[in-house]
Amino acid sequence: MSTPIKAISSRDNPLLVRLRKLAADPAAYRKLGEVWVEGEHLCSAFALRGGVAAQAVVSDAGWQTPALRALAGTAAAVAVVPEALMAGLSALESPAPLAFALPWAGPGVLDAAAPSVVLDRLQDAGNVGNILRSAAAFGFAQVIALKGTAALWSPKVLRAGMGAHFGLRLVEVADADALAAFKLPLLATSSHASRAIHEVPLPWPCAWVLGHEGQGVSAALLQRCAQSLRIPQPGGEESLNVAAAAAVCLYESARQRG
Repeated sequence: MSTPIKAISSRDNPLLVRLRKLAADPAAYRKLGEVWVEGEHLCSAFALRGGVAAQAVVSDAGWQTPALRALAGTAAAVAVVPEALMAGLSALESPAPLAFALPWAGPGVLDAAAPSVVLDRLQDAGNVGNILRSAAAFGFAQVIALKGTAALWSPKVLRAGMGAHFGLRLVEVADADALAAFKLPLLATSSHASRAIHEVPLPWPCAWVLGHEGQGVSAALLQRCAQSLRIPQPGGEESLNVAAAAAVCLYESARQRG
């Protein structure tokens, strides 16, 4: 069966009204059950993993591009809209010619044995997305976001994640009590720790815990951690950006695995 294609020219079309809400509110996916994904790169990353978008939206100009038309055709339905309406759906300075609305799978179910990254109240969407990229790159299968962390499926986190979302198990949980089910050792970093990250054998699988940009890992969660380790900084800076620290930690785990 061919994909239904519909041309839309009214800003008040119910589909566009819904998608504007989805694009404007970082946490709207939790209410609407859909995720808004903009741009050829992200849409391709989703489709390459066998995903089927509920809806593709493509600009008139994008529809004339064979590659974008073919990518849009992988969705269950396609809407073709004028450039001005496409711009109204985008938070980007230069709106992408193609976007997908994906079915949201829900907050996810924690896998207590999966190599993981735990995000404790990280607020910056760029940091969260970059950590997802590092997790996927260094062989961590799951990312768990505790309450207070930037919404994992928000448009900004999706853009920063560059497609990493589609290769990870993503779990959003209310609080750290959910981690009681973990069968893996939790690891954290601290500038005050006596042992450096490269000086000790790191357990595998494990779960790295990364804390709030200004406050770090909460005291209660830090008590759950089996080890707290230091990232050497011979240049003398007080601390690393949390996304940079995450990349160091996850890489060191991968390096020690060989």
